[in-house]
Amino acid sequence: MDNKYKVIGITGGIASGKSTVSDYIRSKGYPVLDADIYARKVVEPGSEGLKEIVEAFGEAALNEDGTMNRQYVGSLIFNDKEKRDILNGITHPKIRQMMNDERDFYLKTTHVFQDIPLLFENGLEGQMDEIIVVYVERDVQTERLMSRNELSESEATSRIESQMSLEDKKARATVVFDNTETRETLYKQIDEFLSTLS
Repeated sequence: MDNKYKVIGITGGIASGKSTVSDYIRSKGYPVLDADIYARKVVEPGSEGLKEIVEAFGEAALNEDGTMNRQYVGSLIFNDKEKRDILNGITHPKIRQMMNDERDFYLKTTHVFQDIPLLFENGLEGQMDEIIVVYVERDVQTERLMSRNELSESEATSRIESQMSLEDKKARATVVFDNTETRETLYKQIDEFLSTLS
């Protein structure tokens, strides 16, 4: 495959503004493949992924309407690394396969962005030509998360601390968008980056 076009990863932390960046890039006409959307697709009713999850965790993993019982599965894996690894072992390869197929399709004609929350945690940096980290200062991140999800400060802090720190991600990025200030400031940084893509 000739590397005329780039695969560009977008990542960040909870409430850092990743979706805002993805939506804006999408509005500029670039494909943005969102890992969360594929994560939902691989457990759709009737899918192979959902079938395997029911085999692993039992019928209680299914709702009456044939959808995955997210609450039940979530409660199983929340504090149980072994079960979480089983779930990830079922879903991650399928998500990756779907994303890679679409990525290869778009790469023939344009640069492709992949919005992957756990890009570094899942060791996917080797598959990217560039990695954008959407960065926000810690106090701003905490404040935004509290207001967005109606959390107390300690709840917000524990969610942020359960992830790899934004400082670590920033250090491993090839491009950093600082989303501490206004949306306009953020869009300007994105525009500048997009103008470097030929």
